[in-house]
Amino acid sequence: MKLRDVPGPKAKAIIARDKEVITPAVGRVADFVMSHGKGAEVWDVDGNRYVDLIAGIAVNSTGHSHPKVVKAIQEQAEKFLHISADYYHEVWVRLAERLTSIAPFEEPAMVFLANSGAESVEAALKVAKHYTKRKFFIAFLSAFHGRTMGALAFTASKSHYRANYYPWMPGVIHVPYPDAYRPILISKPGEDYGETVVRYIEEQVLGKLVPPDEVAGIIVEPIQGEGGYVVPPDGFFPALRKLCDKYGILLIDDEVQAGMGRTGKWWAIEHWGVEPDIVCTAKGIASGIPMGGIIGRKHIMETWPPGAHGNTYGGNPIASVAALTTIDLIEQEYMQNAAEVGAYTLQALEKLAERHPNIGQVRGKGLMLGIDFVRDRETREYYPEFRDKVVDYAFRLGALMMGCGKSTLRLAPPLSITKDLMDEGLEILEEAIRLTERDLA
Repeated sequence: MKLRDVPGPKAKAIIARDKEVITPAVGRVADFVMSHGKGAEVWDVDGNRYVDLIAGIAVNSTGHSHPKVVKAIQEQAEKFLHISADYYHEVWVRLAERLTSIAPFEEPAMVFLANSGAESVEAALKVAKHYTKRKFFIAFLSAFHGRTMGALAFTASKSHYRANYYPWMPGVIHVPYPDAYRPILISKPGEDYGETVVRYIEEQVLGKLVPPDEVAGIIVEPIQGEGGYVVPPDGFFPALRKLCDKYGILLIDDEVQAGMGRTGKWWAIEHWGVEPDIVCTAKGIASGIPMGGIIGRKHIMETWPPGAHGNTYGGNPIASVAALTTIDLIEQEYMQNAAEVGAYTLQALEKLAERHPNIGQVRGKGLMLGIDFVRDRETREYYPEFRDKVVDYAFRLGALMMGCGKSTLRLAPPLSITKDLMDEGLEILEEAIRLTERDLA
């Protein structure tokens, strides 16, 4: 494989213009300037082709510019682009009905629609406070729930996300996420590490820091995203659900990155047979059109009186038809493809790890896969320099990848990706690893 001299001249010119007018607060992973895309392939403005293994951070679930999604958007655009949430329109209702039909709980559901993951989290927090009349929340270390001022209080994946923004929303207590690869709590004999974390919450947080009857909710990612694509042990969610039921605490499931078929099920929490009270969704819901929302148990959601929350663009007709078409495509073919290609890829990554000792662990479900790079497998010490070089080399070889956590590489391609394209991406990944091993030897 040949390393490309990128960015090219057209990309360099656009990047230079970008730096003059767009705040540097917007972080960039690579000097990729997109021209167009199709499925799991993208091209830059200089004509370079890439295999897309990140899909806009798990957003382009049906691939780039799926013709059925494009057609639905075009047809709706000829009718009307927007009517504020102060009025009604039928496509909004159809989408809400569709979302309630795939809610991960048996009870009837109700929906609130917004524009992003952070807004979805904000809505979940507000309705949880309103319903329970309680003050406190529990969140997890290494979590990412957004960067708006409410969600920011729960985000604990990188300190610079929170730097200079104190005071955050009060009443948020962080506890360890059940990362069995790097445990920080001591388990009892025969205890699943997920159960250990839940026991810690009950004994140390509810037992010593706050009364349980003052905790409104526990918000958790079923698989941590920005925290490193960490998959919890099997005992975690059943124990957490039991704890929430015991004390009347709402279980808020942040599926912004893990949901919408990405793990081979509609919602990642379904892998553990646990029903949450509120689900946050966004990213993959509308194939790239901004949309987010919450799906909550009806007895919770219907307590919100008119005006208690709102959103000008919520239920936007363009986003709604994109979401309806996306949901159909995921249900008809791409959720199954995510499960099959994901299992195929995880097996390939396990073989890759046998050949490269700086891979400490590969993990994930469906097409939400992480490769944890370490300096040494015995110590499991993070190796961010290695991961970052792999991402850079992959870009220069023709694949878009992205890091997460301290030293994890994440793969979150379109759910439509074929095995052939995934194989091409994996070949690029292995070459990027080889070049990195050479540089850091």
